[in-house]
Amino acid sequence: MRRPASRKGRRFQPLHLAGWLFADMLLVLALVAMGDQGDPQAAKTPGPSPSPSASEQSKKPRNKGPRAVVRTPVKVGVDARAGDKDAIVRELRKATARYEGRQAAFVLTFGRHTDPGAGGSYAHEVNALLEKARSDMFRGATTRDFWKGGASSGHADIEIYFYTY
Repeated sequence: MRRPASRKGRRFQPLHLAGWLFADMLLVLALVAMGDQGDPQAAKTPGPSPSPSASEQSKKPRNKGPRAVVRTPVKVGVDARAGDKDAIVRELRKATARYEGRQAAFVLTFGRHTDPGAGGSYAHEVNALLEKARSDMFRGATTRDFWKGGASSGHADIEIYFYTY
């Protein structure tokens, strides 16, 4: 008994796998090449140098990697009447004085009020004055306004997430 002609052309031939084998080998070689490369930051470290002078020793070592955000926030409070921008700015400066020199990545502000709309608008007012209070600390920081229920109006709880350096 003879096989039908249509099955005869469908016989398995190893040549059909050559393309797949080539693609798989190329993928393996690419992965090996990527894994073989060293750390580019480590390659930039200079060799041994003469002993540094006293002024060079007092300088802080400069971080070379990407900046990150500290996971735990710095929590401060602001007590100032809504609409009194000068008082809010003074309170912000006083509350953030000990963190001078650091840069904020993002700021969450919770305005306390019995009314969610009024609490959110107070938080928005405080966030709008952050850069006026400390431009070097809050320039470019992302801010979010929230409402926090409470009987006292004119109070904001602020959570500041700073960059690592």
